[in-house]
Amino acid sequence: MQNAKRILTVKELTRYIKMKMELDPILVDVWIRGELSNFTHHSSGHMYFTLKDEDSRIKCVMFASHNQRLPFLPKNGSKVLARGSLSVFERDGQYQLYVTQMQPDGIGSLYLAFEQLKQKLEREGLFSPHLKKPIPPFPKVIGVITSPTGAAVRDIMTTLQRRLPSVSILLFPVLVQGEQAASSIVRAIETMNRLKEADVLIVGRGGGSLEELWAFNEESVARSLFASEIPVISAVGHETDYTIADFVADLRAATPTAAAELAVPHHIELGQQLSSLSRRLYLGTMMQFQTKRERMTRLQRSQVFVQPRKYLMQPAQRVDRLREQLTYKIRGKLHAAVQLAAQAEHKLTSFNPRERLRSERRRLRAARHMFSQTVENVQKERKQQLLSRIRQLDALSPLKVMQRGYGLVYKAEALVKSIGQVETGDMLTVRLADGRAECEVRSLKGEGNIHGREE
Repeated sequence: MQNAKRILTVKELTRYIKMKMELDPILVDVWIRGELSNFTHHSSGHMYFTLKDEDSRIKCVMFASHNQRLPFLPKNGSKVLARGSLSVFERDGQYQLYVTQMQPDGIGSLYLAFEQLKQKLEREGLFSPHLKKPIPPFPKVIGVITSPTGAAVRDIMTTLQRRLPSVSILLFPVLVQGEQAASSIVRAIETMNRLKEADVLIVGRGGGSLEELWAFNEESVARSLFASEIPVISAVGHETDYTIADFVADLRAATPTAAAELAVPHHIELGQQLSSLSRRLYLGTMMQFQTKRERMTRLQRSQVFVQPRKYLMQPAQRVDRLREQLTYKIRGKLHAAVQLAAQAEHKLTSFNPRERLRSERRRLRAARHMFSQTVENVQKERKQQLLSRIRQLDALSPLKVMQRGYGLVYKAEALVKSIGQVETGDMLTVRLADGRAECEVRSLKGEGNIHGREE
């Protein structure tokens, strides 16, 4: 059985090829040299053209957002250097170059090297604005690094002396063109920083072609400018010329003359500023003096000085009241302190063992006296109660009753309370107050015939 193979559609194949191209690290950022043909600038602003050489050709597109910054007008037959990314136009299945930058091929490899170094240094932060050092407003010594024979040095020195005659100029002659120019400029910058005599450095030369200005596009020069502790003004070429040194320097001047103007103030302008400041200082001082004098006059006419005693009466009264309040409060505090001391002394005394012993003895004597009184009172009360009860018992005693003529009748030791308890012939014992009598019952007679029986 044969292995099943995946069958792709034309669209899937085209998309796969496009993906491969867009992931290729070389094809996403590539430079191509060629001749323009079939050039069309569409009404939308986009440019469509073909790049060709003797053996091949490739279709290209440059969108309006990129071609607006072109420094030249492309036309058929022009030899150019184009930069862009390679991809596939899926509808036609054709690969084409999407161009983002384009330059005439006249500067060729130099321009390519310039752009590559510029991008590298920018990524490293050498162009960062917040790392730029400020130019001192009143420098005393200006270091000039340039060719001693060019027009640039004359323009710089003439402008510096014209604007600020008091400034000192320290010229360091260097090569500004050729193979040894870059190392010469680097050595000058390092020497100036080592000597530390200049307040500002002007590094530059007059105008020229890209090849003639190339020393200021070298990486070594750019890094030495960035490492300089002395602020650097770049003055390379004319106003339209830009070099790597212009981006790295702390300040870019359009021309060497402009660099000198940026480095020092004009002495006439300084004089005018000083005169203006002096005038402002004089007017300000006079105004302050006038204000103070008017205030002094008002103070002299013030009642405080005319009748000072008047303004002292109320404060004096207030001082008297405050003195009285202070005396009253001090006395109150003193009295409270005395009371507090007495309380503390009393507390201390109460905690004295000897005093506590005396106090406890007094309490014991008092308790004993109270106990004796209580016992005595209780005895008296109980004695009275006893006498009262004796009197009550004596009053209720049968003997007292028998003394009045009454007696107690017993039948065989049983007290007779009713005639119903006895019969005729029974022997009864009658107890009288002073003895007993033995009696025999001869007859029974009830009171009111209570029992209904009479014998």
